[in-house]
Amino acid sequence: MSWQCIEVRREGQIAWVEFARPDRANALNDDHLNEIEQAALGFRDDDATRVVVFTGQGKHFSGGADLNDPGNQNAGSLALRRRRLRIGERAVEAILGIDQITIAAWNGAAMGGGACLATAVDFRIGADDCFMAYPEIDLGINLMWKSLPLIVDLAGTARAKRLVIGGERIHSEELLHWGILDQRVPKAELCAAAEKMALAYAAKSPMAAQMIKRSINTLATPLGNAIMHMDADQNLLNQQSTDRAEAIRAYRSKTDPTFTGN
Repeated sequence: MSWQCIEVRREGQIAWVEFARPDRANALNDDHLNEIEQAALGFRDDDATRVVVFTGQGKHFSGGADLNDPGNQNAGSLALRRRRLRIGERAVEAILGIDQITIAAWNGAAMGGGACLATAVDFRIGADDCFMAYPEIDLGINLMWKSLPLIVDLAGTARAKRLVIGGERIHSEELLHWGILDQRVPKAELCAAAEKMALAYAAKSPMAAQMIKRSINTLATPLGNAIMHMDADQNLLNQQSTDRAEAIRAYRSKTDPTFTGN
C-alpha cells in the first residue's frame, strides 16, 4: 500500500510505523489518522511481524490533532458529524487491537491525540526531551478517542486529572516516575533502545505473548470500554458552546481565554 502521512518498514520480526509529517510536528489530520488505522489493521494477517514500533519523524512524536486541517468533520448532518468525529477513536482502537506487542519510541511532544496514540501501545520508551500534554481543556473540549481510561490506568486518577483537567505539561523525568514511560534514554539512543526492547519481545512465544496481552488489556479497562462511547457526544455538545468559540479565538490570537460556562 502507498502511504502519504506515514512510513511502514519491516526489519525481520520488527515493523516500524513512522509518522511522516515532520514539517507539521506530525499533527494528525483525517488522512493521517486513516493511514494509522489501516496500517494497524494490516498487521492482523502479518505472520512474520512480532513487534510493532511507532515513532515520529523529526523532532516530535505527534503534536496532536491538526487544527488547521480539520478535514470534513464539521460538515453534514449531526449524525454524520458524530460518525466522522470517531476517526481518531478508530485509529486508537486499531492500535489497541494489534495482536503483536507494540512499543512507542517517543521523541519530543505527544500532545492531545498524539498522547492518545502513545498511551494505546504496550510499552513506551521516551527520549530525554519527550513530554506529554492534553491541551483539549484549554480548547474548550473534552478528551476523546476513548483515551481517558488509558491515561487513568497508567497514571492513576489524581495524575490523570492534572493532565486532562489541569492541562499540565509533564516532561520525561516525571513521566518515568509516574509510570507512563517504561524507559527514558538520551535522544540519540532512542531508536536503538526501542529496537533492543523489540528484539527481546520478538524472541518470546508469539501465541502466548499475544494471548496474555489481550487478557491484560481486557482486564485493565472493562469499565472504560463500557462507557467511553459517549466522548464523541460530549465533544459535539462542547463544540456548540460559547466557551469553545472563545477558546479557538484565544488560540488563534495568542491571548488568554475567558470562560463563562456557556
